[in-house]
Amino acid sequence: MTFGEAEDLVNDLLDRLEEQGELKCEVIVCPPFPYLEMLTDWEYEEQRFNVGAQNCSAYDKGAYTGEVSAKMLKSLDVDYCIIGHSERRKYFGETNEILAEKINRVIENNMSPIYCVGEVLEEREAGRHFEVVKEQLEKGLFHLDGDAIYDAIIAYEPVWAIGTGKTATPEQAQEMHAYIRSLVKEHYDEAAANDIRILYGGSCNAKNATELFSQPDVDGGLIGGASLKADDFVSICLQASTIVEN
Repeated sequence: MTFGEAEDLVNDLLDRLEEQGELKCEVIVCPPFPYLEMLTDWEYEEQRFNVGAQNCSAYDKGAYTGEVSAKMLKSLDVDYCIIGHSERRKYFGETNEILAEKINRVIENNMSPIYCVGEVLEEREAGRHFEVVKEQLEKGLFHLDGDAIYDAIIAYEPVWAIGTGKTATPEQAQEMHAYIRSLVKEHYDEAAANDIRILYGGSCNAKNATELFSQPDVDGGLIGGASLKADDFVSICLQASTIVEN
């Protein structure tokens, strides 16, 4: 979106959130870098959502023209940062090792990483989806110590369901989310496994959110295309809030 279009979207989003009153779920909005300050200004004025970035540099500082460091993001009062989105892995060659460094920078600057994991269609069809996700977690996230893991959020995004209109069935989503939670328990402890939030991120929309969020190990959504329409996004937020309330 252009700046003007983004501004209109956020205004619509704020109006609709205001109409709904207090929600029982946390709402995080993650715009492109140029729009972050607009969002953080609104965040503190309206107190309707938190703000996250879509990416950050693996480097703390230095001559890396065009990169945006975690320290820069924190100076804008950004509290969350998406790390390892499938498009970053696919189009920009980001490896688990690079993503581990990005997570380190985010944690060092007192932000929470939203770490994305997930398999492509070929890996799912070959029955390797658990293996792929386990490796992504072990190499990209599980180097954190026991305290830092409490600041992390995991987002499972089956790559074959992103932007395709295909969605993992609630049963498939639950199966993977339960597996991820078991890995957290194995590498840390039961308290960390119970505390960590695991989001579903593959074509979650206003029509399927309740069914997905009702699964015992699905704690919310990493919303893509549906977040570009204020009505749809707020509907998803309401569905999440209702599930928490009940």
